[in-house]
Amino acid sequence: MLPLSFRRRETARYGFLAVCTLFGLLLWGSPASAHAVAEGDKGYIQEIAGVHLIPFLYLGAKHMMTGYDHILFLLGVIFFLYRLNHIALYVSLFALGHSTTMLLGVYFNFGINSYIIDAIIGLSVVYKSLDNLGAFQRWFGFQPNTKAATLIFGLFHGFGLASKVIDYDISPDGLVPNLLAFNVGVEIGQLLALSAILIVMGYWRRTDSFWQHAYTANVVVMTAGFVLIGYHLTGLMVA
Repeated sequence: MLPLSFRRRETARYGFLAVCTLFGLLLWGSPASAHAVAEGDKGYIQEIAGVHLIPFLYLGAKHMMTGYDHILFLLGVIFFLYRLNHIALYVSLFALGHSTTMLLGVYFNFGINSYIIDAIIGLSVVYKSLDNLGAFQRWFGFQPNTKAATLIFGLFHGFGLASKVIDYDISPDGLVPNLLAFNVGVEIGQLLALSAILIVMGYWRRTDSFWQHAYTANVVVMTAGFVLIGYHLTGLMVA
């Protein structure tokens, strides 16, 4: 059997490589593909009417699983959370926020310019990374309310979801049950993504490597947030 110290070093190395790979995929994955409405999905939704719970459930889960900006924000939220009840509280606040504005935004056909709202979502990633780095305490001498920030940014993330769902041009026939199914799918996708992140983070946190690289990891996430902001603001100016 390999020595315990060697196994710990290997666990730390592979744990950190796994997190770096996740960060790399999120950072280098095309921002345009985050929440993109696939033409095939859009065409299918535009052709159907009535209640179709399973397709909308699938689309909601797919939408969240490919939403790099949402996943980056969630990563920042749970980065330094260890207790499951704390994780559940913050994830619930985020879910409450984005579910509320997504459902109301689509039902009342109220959306925000996709470039602007996606830039704000990128800003939420930057904000959470700075919060994790303790920047606000050093710069301003106080700690913003993390629960309120999670809920408020969740509302903006919901408007981002709403703007994408409105692009589907869903039939009003069966709109409410289909929207609810889509939202359930979003929550399923969120739980799947969160579970994968927690598994990797759980292994990484057991090693000395976590505290050695936690600062760098949050800087990488913050950089990804700035990339998202720049991309969407550039798109706004070009459009």
